[in-house]
Amino acid sequence: MLRQLAIHNIVLVDRLDLEFEPGLGVLTGETGAGKSILLDALGLALGARAETGLVRVGQESASVSAEIELPPDHPALSLLSEQTVEPDPGEALIIRRTLRSDGGSRAFVGGASVPAGLLREIGALAVEIHGQHDDRGLLNPRGHRALLDAFGKLDLGPVERAWAEVMRVEAELLDARTVAAAAERDREWLEHASAEIEALSPEEGEETRLAEGRAVMQAGVKAGESLTGLDELLGGSDGALAQLRQAARRIERGAADHPLLAEALAALDRAVIEVSEAEDRIARAAEATAFDPARLEQVETRLFDIRGLARKHRVEADALAALCVEMRQQLAAIQAGGERIAELDGQLVAARETYAAAADVLSRQRHQAAARLDAAVAAELAPLKLDAARFRTAISAAEPGPTGTERVEFEVSTNPGAPFGPLTRIASGGELSRFILALKVALAEAGSAATMIFDEVDRGVGGAVASAIGERLARLAEQSQVLVVTHSPQVAARASHHYRIEKLHGDSGTRTTVRKLSADERREEIARMLSGASITEEARAQASRLLDAA
Repeated sequence: MLRQLAIHNIVLVDRLDLEFEPGLGVLTGETGAGKSILLDALGLALGARAETGLVRVGQESASVSAEIELPPDHPALSLLSEQTVEPDPGEALIIRRTLRSDGGSRAFVGGASVPAGLLREIGALAVEIHGQHDDRGLLNPRGHRALLDAFGKLDLGPVERAWAEVMRVEAELLDARTVAAAAERDREWLEHASAEIEALSPEEGEETRLAEGRAVMQAGVKAGESLTGLDELLGGSDGALAQLRQAARRIERGAADHPLLAEALAALDRAVIEVSEAEDRIARAAEATAFDPARLEQVETRLFDIRGLARKHRVEADALAALCVEMRQQLAAIQAGGERIAELDGQLVAARETYAAAADVLSRQRHQAAARLDAAVAAELAPLKLDAARFRTAISAAEPGPTGTERVEFEVSTNPGAPFGPLTRIASGGELSRFILALKVALAEAGSAATMIFDEVDRGVGGAVASAIGERLARLAEQSQVLVVTHSPQVAARASHHYRIEKLHGDSGTRTTVRKLSADERREEIARMLSGASITEEARAQASRLLDAA
């Protein structure tokens, strides 16, 4: 609720501190006393456009601050928390606006500077101002659906959960299709590359084995070239071994008679043995280095193929087998991705069906609630001198969302036979305020802002209609703080708190002030409202009857 309003240098107000209380409060005063100044000042504090004309003449700046008490779970506090503005816990919310005569302005919540737009959002959540130029609250169709749902006590949980599931599956499906589309572009290449590797079937360590085998065979080629002809040189009929043996036979005949020849013979015998061993080893070496040239060609071809494929895929030769496994896994994932997409498609169909069913139930409940609301508003119109007006809750199709598939707008027909249209079609400020009052009474259980302010709600009416207005304002004040700028004694008599707005003239100029009236002063003010400038005893008696009846 609005606890305090402090105004400094606004139009005719030099300095004013007002304290408000719960219940129904009325502000009265003679025409021209400055009642609109208070609403303009409060509107400035609540984020309205800063007009330089509001600054008191001769002053450089003006300011307005409002102290508002809100419960801990109020949405205005949640909004501030989202904007990282944390009011003192347990303390009233203080919002302030300053305005300079050159047009500059600043907005504050507590001690923190904030954008005027944030102040406007907070103000819309905490205080409702209903008057001829009200463009928020009930006149804003964007809030009508939530009001109808609150009036009907509708549970949006099933629709919200179903919509969240639709959004989740759609997001997952989009991701899966994006991944699948990218993977599909690689499918042909993966199939070709993996088939190429599988056809070669390289094994881990095979390159090393092939390279070592080729090196051995290449060494055998060189060794074979060096052994060519050695068998003839050593073991042929004219070879070294035959020559040594022939020499040994010649020396053998004289070796018995000469010691040196005996030594020579022994040396020749040893040479024959050594050469024979060499011949044997050479034969074995020739056998060992013997190879099939076709085998060398096969080894070199496979080694070339393995290394070429490794270079193509920019991996080590030993990694080809693992790469092939990876490619096959990617292909399997592509296949699985297609299966997952098909699965998600099925989930999406089911999620949309669940959502449609929940939205259909909510739609039926909305239409039922709309019929009850239409009847409730209709019952309020005649007592408020709006007999010719008709009200309806128009429900039309809208894009699916977390609140269902419908758009809700309150519509009015102001004259018999006239088509229905938005509430703003009501041209008269007084009629509009009374229509808003009828709606607020009908929607009372749907909840309201902590503070409601009505301007011109009783303009152009009196007697029983004014009494009906006062009675309905009092009913609203049982649930929210209600402040009314009124000209009606019947409305003023219903108030729990009465404030008089006065224009004072003095040497320092004209100024507007506001004071709270005592019980006797209330009676006198209501009598003035009944009789005008000259208060009669009959007017005082009538004021007493109104107060006693209220």
